[in-house]
Amino acid sequence: MSAFEPFEEFGDVADIAAGLDDPDAGARRVTVMDLADTAAPEAIPHLARALTDEASEVRLQAAIALSGFDGPEVSAALAGALSDADDAVARAASDSLTELKDPAAADPLFAYLTHQTPFVRMSAFRGIKELRRPESLKPAIEALGGHDPSVREQAVAVIGWLKLEESLPALISACRDPEAVVRRSAVSALGFSTNAHAANAVTTALDDADWMVREIAAETLSRTAGADAGKRLIAALADDYWQVTLKAVRSLGRLRVTEAVTPIGPLLDHEISNLRKEVAAALGEIGHPSALTYLQKHVDDPDPDVRKNVRWAIGRLREN
Repeated sequence: MSAFEPFEEFGDVADIAAGLDDPDAGARRVTVMDLADTAAPEAIPHLARALTDEASEVRLQAAIALSGFDGPEVSAALAGALSDADDAVARAASDSLTELKDPAAADPLFAYLTHQTPFVRMSAFRGIKELRRPESLKPAIEALGGHDPSVREQAVAVIGWLKLEESLPALISACRDPEAVVRRSAVSALGFSTNAHAANAVTTALDDADWMVREIAAETLSRTAGADAGKRLIAALADDYWQVTLKAVRSLGRLRVTEAVTPIGPLLDHEISNLRKEVAAALGEIGHPSALTYLQKHVDDPDPDVRKNVRWAIGRLREN
């Protein structure tokens, strides 16, 4: 085929699907790949059938292939595969559910939100998360009282994607969950709201025992922006983990907290170049003339990204 000829057609879907009856599992697996390559909606029922093949390698390929399709028929087939005897197939089905974009694809998943198996419940919540169906709020809140942290984590994520003010009490409560992974999800989810109670919950999370919760809190606080956000973020600069300090620096820059120049400036001497880069950017965003004292000492920083940000910040300050 020359570069000027049209792309070859993959052939009739029904003809390709006949390969699913081949006695050789390897051939059936190739058939699944060929069906996926057609990208035709007509291939969906055949791929769903392949999810019940006796060979796990065929089922795995079908679970992966369905990630390129959408709609209720796809989500129903993948949900059924979440209980597959082969863990690799179940995990692939779970991952493919996250590729759904059609809100109608959530319908078959609602029945799985109360499934007896935690993995299935968790995967169903993963699948409906980005579909943002308001009907998912109630089961998600109810799931926060369950025993499995992976389910609670995904339920919190569902609530966060909905961005409904009525969900704030549940998210704030989840910030006190015994499992750090759930608290991280809850603190991040609160970023959509500027409600004073939400801001207070995020601010409180700056003192969490888990450093990754503190890191997310430092980042989220630039969006919730409580009354004492600047003061608390400045205090977070002294965190034992530089990752938390970095996010605090970034948020102070976004909030343009003038009082932060003096405590941020010396961090241009920090050994972590990523942190120095964020410090330079934050000083430029804050835009206070006093930052020049710190920036001018680092125009020759050994890291090119840091030098770039330092020079950008100096230029921005001189323009103001």
